[in-house]
Amino acid sequence: MERFRIGIWVWNGVEELDFAGPYEVLTAWARMARDEREISVQLVAESTEPITCSHGLRVIPDVALADLGPVDLFVHPGGQVGPLLEDEAFQQQLRDRAASTLMTSVCNGAVVYGHAGLLTGRPAATHWSAVESLAELGVRVDPDARFVDDGTVVTSAGVSAGIDMSLHLVERLHSEEAAELVRRYIQYEPAAPVRRADAL
Repeated sequence: MERFRIGIWVWNGVEELDFAGPYEVLTAWARMARDEREISVQLVAESTEPITCSHGLRVIPDVALADLGPVDLFVHPGGQVGPLLEDEAFQQQLRDRAASTLMTSVCNGAVVYGHAGLLTGRPAATHWSAVESLAELGVRVDPDARFVDDGTVVTSAGVSAGIDMSLHLVERLHSEEAAELVRRYIQYEPAAPVRRADAL
């Protein structure tokens, strides 16, 4: 049976929905596809010690980055990315993985990819607050895109847009039918339920 490994990076300061949204979509896909392929989804951190997310949620990672090994898909959420921008060893690991891995990001996780040189001259999406800083790194940012698929790198806008990107990945890596089944299972309706203030 075909194996497909997914690693979702987390660290102290990661935005909760940035990783939890993709985790929900990708693990739902894994359950639905288990008769066709073996899909594993792991939370990856510097170590397996608990991490504290941006809003205080505590999470226990599955595997340390040094022990992860090769994966087919790597998801880099956003959040408090400042320390990651100063971590050259981590950025080198991203560059090394990019040679053989489908690299994806949510929110300002794209800024980390930009600093690592993975997005230079390429189109990308990010959180609205990070558009300018990402563009300064030589990235062609689409400020209106929910996600941008540029082949070996897929980036999404902020927070909830990671769900859109992940459903797209299910469609790309499996089928439109599989993506629709996952969307229905998580009961995700893209239409925003909150009315604009100026429409009231």
